[in-house]
Amino acid sequence: MKSENKTDWVGDYHSVVGCLGARNETKEERVPHDYYATDPVAAEWLILLENLNPHIWECACGEGHLSKVFTSYGFDVLSTDLIDRGYGMGGVDFLKQSTVWDGDIVTNPPYKYAQAFVEHALTLLEDGNKVCMFLKVQFLEGKARRKLYEENPPARVWVSCSRIPCGRNGVFAPSMIAYAWFVWEKGYHGDTILKWFN
Repeated sequence: MKSENKTDWVGDYHSVVGCLGARNETKEERVPHDYYATDPVAAEWLILLENLNPHIWECACGEGHLSKVFTSYGFDVLSTDLIDRGYGMGGVDFLKQSTVWDGDIVTNPPYKYAQAFVEHALTLLEDGNKVCMFLKVQFLEGKARRKLYEENPPARVWVSCSRIPCGRNGVFAPSMIAYAWFVWEKGYHGDTILKWFN
């Protein structure tokens, strides 16, 4: 007698990746210039987690979701973005900047340029200053990033337990993506410490 292959699964490929959050899959088109704003609570947490320099450069500031929090806590914040969204200085291509920054660089970069943002930010800092990037936890993996981690390991990675959302075109909704604050210290070459928050 021929066996029958029975299953109660009625989903498809997109159901799987949607449940797992395993890829950058979405039913909608990616937004222009990869604009996914960060919930301001992420900045509040970073202030609690890290001893930040009084001078912060938010180099992909969008509508100021992070910058406004840092400013409200008394930080001197330089806010720039390639696109003018009505906050900070628009038209500034961070990846083309060459002036040394005497402070920390903190942002949620366009994800497809995240590695380039990290690498370039490190070239603009003096030893001891920090690069803090709000990125998907998935940024820990990938052959293309192995060299980055070997040559410039993050000092700390703070994983958000509560899935802080990033808002598509600045509109926030519950998130299925796990994010973390990746913190590099210029000149650091030790092991990366993994921690959790919220």
